[in-house]
Amino acid sequence: MNEQQATSLAQAWIEAWNRHDLDAIVHHYAPDVEFTSPFVSTLSGESSGLIRGRDALKAYFRKGLHAYPDLQFELLRTLTGVDSVLLYYRSVKGLLAAEMMTVNGEGQIQTVRVHYVKE
Repeated sequence: MNEQQATSLAQAWIEAWNRHDLDAIVHHYAPDVEFTSPFVSTLSGESSGLIRGRDALKAYFRKGLHAYPDLQFELLRTLTGVDSVLLYYRSVKGLLAAEMMTVNGEGQIQTVRVHYVKE
């Protein structure tokens, strides 16, 4: 992953979320994605914080968009790794979020680890 690819992915991902376009959001994820977030247990009741598979992730994101109808993300920084990207952004309720995403050979998000902190 180079800086241009990371920036392009980050911008498209943020724009899809800010439009609340569920299909455009999940388009970025691999069919067998693994997604971990502290919000998973709150929104889905899954105590492990882990969601597996694009269909399950789409259902989870649908709940999130319903729970936060005014959701808007503000991208603060994009960090590029070898096969990953880290998005640092302002999330729901003003939380700062850092989302580390590994990307597969097709350019799809394969794994996600989400972290939050209040300022």
